[in-house]
Amino acid sequence: MELLDQIKNRARKLQNRIVLAEGTELRTLKAAEIVLKEKLAKIILLGNPQIIAELTRKEGIDISGAEIIDPLTDDKRQHYAEIMVEIRKSKGLTIEEALKSLNNPLVFGPIMIKAGDADGEIAGAINATGDVLRPALQYVKTLPGVSVVSGVFIMILKDKTIGDNGILIFADCAVMPDPDEKQLAEIAITTAKTAKTIANIEPRIAMLSFSTKGSAKHALVDKMVNATRIAHEMAPELLIDGEMQLDAALNEEVGQLKSPGSLVAGKANVLVFPGLEAANIGYKLVQRLAGAEAIGPILQGMAAPINDLSRGCSVSDIVNMAAITATQAG
Repeated sequence: MELLDQIKNRARKLQNRIVLAEGTELRTLKAAEIVLKEKLAKIILLGNPQIIAELTRKEGIDISGAEIIDPLTDDKRQHYAEIMVEIRKSKGLTIEEALKSLNNPLVFGPIMIKAGDADGEIAGAINATGDVLRPALQYVKTLPGVSVVSGVFIMILKDKTIGDNGILIFADCAVMPDPDEKQLAEIAITTAKTAKTIANIEPRIAMLSFSTKGSAKHALVDKMVNATRIAHEMAPELLIDGEMQLDAALNEEVGQLKSPGSLVAGKANVLVFPGLEAANIGYKLVQRLAGAEAIGPILQGMAAPINDLSRGCSVSDIVNMAAITATQAG
């Protein structure tokens, strides 16, 4: 069974409540129809009910079964504002300011999750990443012991001898431009959780560099060596090795030559890149030149799943992300 089919099957069993914050956006409404039809999740649409009704009537979209909430008039606004004030009291947030902020669906969605009225959120089809993440970080916050949010791509390759039957997970491809040693360690650990939860694989994590086990000397190499050590200290149960060159991570013959006895070398299925520049370039090279399918970015590290879409996303992208978000929430 293909990975996306597996993810969708798990989502169907969980039936989590997913907020689509851009409820008056056409692609989002078309995706909501498919998610409901395929029973991937319970859908909550944020937006003006009259606008949503007019759009769905005009386009012939059936979203019966979705809950539609208008952030401007919902009867839980006062309760949500009180939650916001409690969380941000050190910043001096007032009830009046909180109520005004709740007019923004990108704020309303995370507060619904914080209040226990939803399990996850998707946005970004018509909003910038920063606008999606800012309220999520302010109110949902990160997982205990995690200080950094990161983004992964699940790469599905045609060559099934690579990774885990052709599945590789790349991190961080979306959020942190220049993570420090501790942040890289946290990214490795949260990516291991994503590998298990979303891809259903046991992670074997390679901390990538242009050096393998001291073959080169540089501060950038030291960063990955130290990140590997910190990750081991934080999660000794995980299979993590580095620093390691890409060929040593993926090719068993090269891996055992450069890092004999390693349980990761030549067998890695999770690749942690030293920075966003390398990771973003890397996933796009594999996507374009190897014809790999790239699923993501999947955001990780937050206390509840909130995922950011590309503004160029398709309807199927939103459907897939809804299934992934529902699975993360499980």
